[in-house]
Amino acid sequence: MPSFSLLLLVLTSVPPAKSAVPMPPPPPGMRVLSTEDKQLRVGAAPQEPEIQSAEEILEDLRNESSEAEEPTEESTELEEMRALEGATLDPGARPNAEVLQSLRRLGLANPLRQRMLDALEEPTFREDEELGELPLITDLSNFDVARVQPKYDIPVEMQPLVAQYIQFFQGPGRKWFSKWVSRSTKYLPVMQPILEAQGLPRDTVYLAMIESGFSPTAYSWAHASGPWQFISSTGRQYGLHQDFWVDERRDPIKATYAAARYLKDLRKELGHWYLAWAGYNTGSSRVRRLVERHGTDDFWVISAEKGLATETKHYVPKLIAAALIAKHPAAFGFSEKEFVYEQALTFDEVKLTDATDLDVIARAAGVSVEQVRDLNPELRRWCTPPASAKNPYVLRLPQGSSERFAENFPRIPAKERLTFRVHKVKRGDTLSQIALNYGTAPEAILQMNQLKSARTLKLNAELVIPVPAGRGAGKTDADSALARKVAQARRSGVTVMRPEDEVPAGTPRGPVATGPIKTESINGRKRITYGVQSGDSLWAIAQRFQVNVDDVRKWNNLTVRASKKALKVGSVLYVWPDSAPKQVVERAGTVIAQRAPAGNAGRPGTVHELAAGESIWSVAQRYGVTVEDIKRWNNIKDTTRLPTGLRLTVKAP
Repeated sequence: MPSFSLLLLVLTSVPPAKSAVPMPPPPPGMRVLSTEDKQLRVGAAPQEPEIQSAEEILEDLRNESSEAEEPTEESTELEEMRALEGATLDPGARPNAEVLQSLRRLGLANPLRQRMLDALEEPTFREDEELGELPLITDLSNFDVARVQPKYDIPVEMQPLVAQYIQFFQGPGRKWFSKWVSRSTKYLPVMQPILEAQGLPRDTVYLAMIESGFSPTAYSWAHASGPWQFISSTGRQYGLHQDFWVDERRDPIKATYAAARYLKDLRKELGHWYLAWAGYNTGSSRVRRLVERHGTDDFWVISAEKGLATETKHYVPKLIAAALIAKHPAAFGFSEKEFVYEQALTFDEVKLTDATDLDVIARAAGVSVEQVRDLNPELRRWCTPPASAKNPYVLRLPQGSSERFAENFPRIPAKERLTFRVHKVKRGDTLSQIALNYGTAPEAILQMNQLKSARTLKLNAELVIPVPAGRGAGKTDADSALARKVAQARRSGVTVMRPEDEVPAGTPRGPVATGPIKTESINGRKRITYGVQSGDSLWAIAQRFQVNVDDVRKWNNLTVRASKKALKVGSVLYVWPDSAPKQVVERAGTVIAQRAPAGNAGRPGTVHELAAGESIWSVAQRYGVTVEDIKRWNNIKDTTRLPTGLRLTVKAP
C-alpha cells in the first residue's frame, strides 16, 4: 500500500484554492447565511466533536481484515469518481479520509489513477459545446427550481453546492453520470414501485444512483455492497441474508425493500428527508445529536456548521443534482447519443430443490449463463444454494424461458450434472491437491467460487467443490459435466497456477523455496533432492514440501548450528515427504480431507489415464517418478495441452 506521504504528494498536484471554481450566486429568493445569521439561528458555536483523522482512518484500514471479494469494474469506477469529486469540489481543503481511501483503492500503478490526475488538469467545469434542441439551462444562478418541483415527490432546491454538483456532472463526472442514466432504465421500473408501496417518494430512487450508479456489484472500501450500498450489519438488521452462498445486499429488489424500510425509519426518527438521507450516509445518531445541539432540523444550517464529514455535507446536494439532471438531461446539456439505455428488468421465477450448477440451468432454459448470473446477482458461487422441496430456492430466469426450463431440466440425467461439497481450507492445502482429493479440476473450483486464480488459498476459507454426480455410471459420462465446467472456466479467463508454484495455505508471508528438485524412489519411499538457492531457509524448504523443520535436520544429519552452513547456494538437502494422498470424508456438513491409500500408485507397469484436472506433475508425484521420466517414456514435448483421458506410461518399460 502506498505510504501516507506519497498520497499527500499526489494530492498536491490538485490546483490550489485560488483556482477553485467560484461559488455560483444564490438564485432568486435564496440567500447564503452569513456568520451572524448562523449564530442567531443556532446559538453559541458548538464545540467541535471528535472526528477521526485521515491518518487514524488509514491506520484502522491497515489493521482491518478485508473481505475476500474482488473489486468489480463498477466499484473501481466509483472510487475513481469519488477521488476526483473530492479534489474538484474542494481543491483547497486538506486531503480528507474519503479521498485518501479512494486513492488507496486505485493504487499508485493503476491507470485509472493517472486518468483521474489528467482530468484534474482540464478545466474543472465546462459547458457542453453541443447544444441540444431543448432549451438549455446555461445560468444556474437564475434558474428557478420551483418550475420543476411539481415533477418531483422529493424536495429539490438550488443551493450553491447543488449548482456545483450539477457542474461537476456536466464536466469531470460526465462519463460516470452518462453510465448511471443509461443503467437507470433497467432498475427504475422495479425499484420505484417498491419505494412507493412502502410509503416513500418514488424519486428516493436517486439515492441508489449516487450510492452505486445502480450497480448490483458495486463494492466500496468500507465493505458496503449492492445498489443501495449496505454494510453487512445494517443489511442483516433489515433482513438481507448473507452467507457462504448468497449476499442479498446485491439483489436489486430485496435490497430496495430493505432500503425503503431503513429510510422510512430514518425519516421517522429525524423528521425531514434531507436529514434521513444524511443519516443514511453517516448514521442517524450523529445527525440526531447535531439536530439537538443546533436546535434546528434545517439540513443546510447544520451542514454549514462543524460536525458532519465533508462526504455527508455533500450527500444531499449531490442527490438533488443527480435527480435534477436525470429527469431533464437535455436541459442540462446532455444529448441522447451519450446514453445507451438498458432494457427494463423483467424475469420469470422457478423453484429449485437442490444446489444446481448455473451451467445446467442455463442449458435447460436455453439461455446463457451470463443472463442467469445477471438476473441473480446475489449468488456468490457458480451454483444455487442447497435447498429442499419444503424450502426451495427461487431463481430468476429471462422472461419467457421458465416453461422451457420446466420441460428440459428433468430430462438432464444425473451423470451430466455436478454435485457440490464444501471444503474448509486447512493449513497446508493447495488448490491442485484439493482438486486431486475430490477427483475434480482446479479450474472448476476457481470458477465455482468466482476466483480468477489462486496462488495461495486463504486459511479457514470455505470453497464449494464441484464433483461429477454420475461416477458410478462410467468415467467418460461422469466427467463430461466437469469437462464442460473446465472449458467454461478457461473461456472466462480463469488461470491455474502450476502445482510447483502454489504456496500452501497458512504459509506466513516470506521467502518461498524455489530451488530445483529431483524426485526418486528409494526402497519404496519417495525422496526429494532439493538444490539450495540464495535466500533459502530450512523453514521455507519445509513449508514447500509440507514437512517439519526438525525432520529436515534429522534427514540431513544437521544440528541447529550446522544448519546455516548446510544452506550454502549449490548444496543439496534430502526430504522424505509422506506421499500418501488424501481422501474426503464429511463431518457435520463440512468436508474434511484425511489420509487414505494411494490408489493405483506403485502398481507395476502401468498405464495411467489422465483425469480432468490432473497434470504431469501431479501424476509424477503420485507414482514417485519425475516429470522428465514421464515425458521421455511417453514422447511428450509439450505438457501444456494434454487431453483428458490420455493414457500415460508411468513406469519404465
